[in-house]
Amino acid sequence: MKWLVTGGAGFIGCNVVRRLLAGSHEVVVLDDLSRRGAKENLTWLQSLGRVSFVRQDMRDAAGVRQALATHRDAQVVLHLAGQVAVTTSVTDPRTDFEINAGGTFNLLEAVRRGAPETVFLYASTNKVYGNLEHESVELRDGRYAYKHLKKGVSETAPLDFHSPYGCSKGAADQYVRDYARIYGLRSVVFRQSCIYGERQFGIEDQGWVAWFTIAAILGRRFTIFGDGRQVRDVLFVDDLAECYLQAVQEIERTAGQVYNIGGGPDNRLSLLELVDLLSQRIGRKLDPPFADWRPGDQKVFVCDVSKAQKDFGWAPKIAAPAGVERLAVWVEKEKAMLEAVLA
Repeated sequence: MKWLVTGGAGFIGCNVVRRLLAGSHEVVVLDDLSRRGAKENLTWLQSLGRVSFVRQDMRDAAGVRQALATHRDAQVVLHLAGQVAVTTSVTDPRTDFEINAGGTFNLLEAVRRGAPETVFLYASTNKVYGNLEHESVELRDGRYAYKHLKKGVSETAPLDFHSPYGCSKGAADQYVRDYARIYGLRSVVFRQSCIYGERQFGIEDQGWVAWFTIAAILGRRFTIFGDGRQVRDVLFVDDLAECYLQAVQEIERTAGQVYNIGGGPDNRLSLLELVDLLSQRIGRKLDPPFADWRPGDQKVFVCDVSKAQKDFGWAPKIAAPAGVERLAVWVEKEKAMLEAVLA
């Protein structure tokens, strides 16, 4: 198949493109290369196989239309491009809105008008559920946990956009969903939890698993925001790539649907637990400083992934300790490159 991947030089994008190339798919990458590490990721991808590249800002509606017109034979559009940090959205909400909501709208319109049969996959976020104040949270075994949700948060949970980032991604999420209902687009929304893995150039306000790992191995300072007992259901990026592929294979069932995608209850990890894992890995105790909670930060978020398993047979396969080990091995291998990127 031919895939067009926006944000294809980003962390998730380049890993998905790698998987597509391994499966002999044709791939077009759209990216503006503004994200730190994107140029290095693109160079790496081009070393793996034939990848078409279009430098494109998603805010440029005419440019997006032209890209779709040039590649109207793409059978799948995977929309990953976006502004990804809550803290950045708080300091610059207009740019956050223009990229996430406006950019998604530009792409939807380009597909609707130029390639309406194309499968449209959208990477949304668990932030569309807000802080889930209606769900009781308790401390259990040194980390936060839901008092009643044994399987985690399902897709039936009420939307409660919290932070400009939550609003912009949530608006885009609902546009993608509604274009399936109103215009018949074969679109699928993935409300993703904490994705991590190789080629993630994490920073303090986004990509905490990668950032903690990189900082620990490179000997850099990192900070825990909040008390460190907050929990996410972490998902290794290779499992996410398989999720996209399986959803496309079952598009007659998945079109128009929304799925919560994360590591699920079996892959819960707190910030402090990750610090302990990394301390054991590098052979010395890490003692990062603490800072205030950040706006919109959830004490706990764990996905109920049973709908995805039921509809298209997907479930996480890579356990958190194994995934963190793979990430650490990559960081050690790429120390020189990471030092240059982070300089």
